[in-house]
Amino acid sequence: MNTLDRAVIAAGFDVERVRADFPVLNQTIHGKPLVYLDNAATAQKPRAVIDAIVKFYEVDCANIHRGVHELSQRSTAAYEETRAKVRRFLNARHKQEIIFVRGTTEGINLVTQTWGRTHLKQGDEIIIAGLEHHSNIVPWQFVCEETGARLRVIPIDERGELILEEYEKLLGPHTRMVAIGHVSNALGTINPVARIIRMAHAAGALTLVDGAQAVPHMPVDLQALDADFYAFSGHKLYGPTGIGVLYGKTELLDAMPPYQGGGDMIRTVTFEKTTYNDLPYKFEAGTPDIAGGIGLGAAVDYVTRLGIDKIGAYEHELLLYATEALEQIPGLRIIGTAREKAAVLSFVMEGIHPHDIGTVLDHQGIAVRTGHHCAQPVMDRYHIPATTRASLAFYNTAAEIDALVAGLYKVKEVFGDD
Repeated sequence: MNTLDRAVIAAGFDVERVRADFPVLNQTIHGKPLVYLDNAATAQKPRAVIDAIVKFYEVDCANIHRGVHELSQRSTAAYEETRAKVRRFLNARHKQEIIFVRGTTEGINLVTQTWGRTHLKQGDEIIIAGLEHHSNIVPWQFVCEETGARLRVIPIDERGELILEEYEKLLGPHTRMVAIGHVSNALGTINPVARIIRMAHAAGALTLVDGAQAVPHMPVDLQALDADFYAFSGHKLYGPTGIGVLYGKTELLDAMPPYQGGGDMIRTVTFEKTTYNDLPYKFEAGTPDIAGGIGLGAAVDYVTRLGIDKIGAYEHELLLYATEALEQIPGLRIIGTAREKAAVLSFVMEGIHPHDIGTVLDHQGIAVRTGHHCAQPVMDRYHIPATTRASLAFYNTAAEIDALVAGLYKVKEVFGDD
């Protein structure tokens, strides 16, 4: 056992015990033990989440909110309990501030298409960062094209950190919204969102935070942050795909028109007029992903039992170990060296395309992500087409980092770099 693993067990985090909760990890790929390092794209699911979804379909399957029979009552209770769990997990003020969506992308689109269309006009400005995922760029471009508003961008330095002096210059009387990623999916940079939010509010602007890469790895306190909107995806929090959350302050959500029309978002319907339901249901038209919602609740329970602080501490130690190991490989350059960083390692290797790196690593049983990571402006900033990204989770080990390093030397061997 690696010394890092021993130290973490002594501190109360037994990674081998945790790994036993994830059935997918117990397999071989191309005859090699699976080393899954693509957690920023999606995280694996513990048995508790899988069991919760199976139980719903085997025992409780029924539509929610509409039925008086027992199955409907049970499925409704389980689904709505997830809303309460998320509220507690993120320390939101009220349960009705938790809107279920398909994921972070839909959450951001909901805000741009409801708040944005209603409030933005010619000459208004939205500020985003040079680190953003496409999901926090393209929806704002849509609404800018429709309203005449303008998108402005906070630049990043060579480390991959926001240049806050430039952000301060961008803020002004025309700023209506600051939409910022909490953690960069491409580089792992942890943005100082609390400070960014305070500065935005001082300028009279609202804030939206893309929390997809933050919620699984660190404590998030929405009341302390004071974000106006905050979105995350369940599948990155060890839950199912197709379910996520948009948080919004009650007074803002109340004033926004519905995102979609259909069942459950209405109070009354006639051919002449429709009146809308209360929060949160005003924004939840149609039959939702009930099983996904229940699975998300199980994921929140699982992460809460482990302790988000312990998860963050372990992943930070693993990041330090991995960073030191990768820096010893000749010709490898880590892209993104922010002082505050989540467990993401994005890198290039001299003379070798990232897709080739990923292919060779796959044949060693190692799953990484290669490409622009839906963050093409970040790649443009560093004048590169793509990177290889190894993103870590609490079930990864130092031994798996050692396997990655060995795999990268294999890459160099395959491409003739001795």
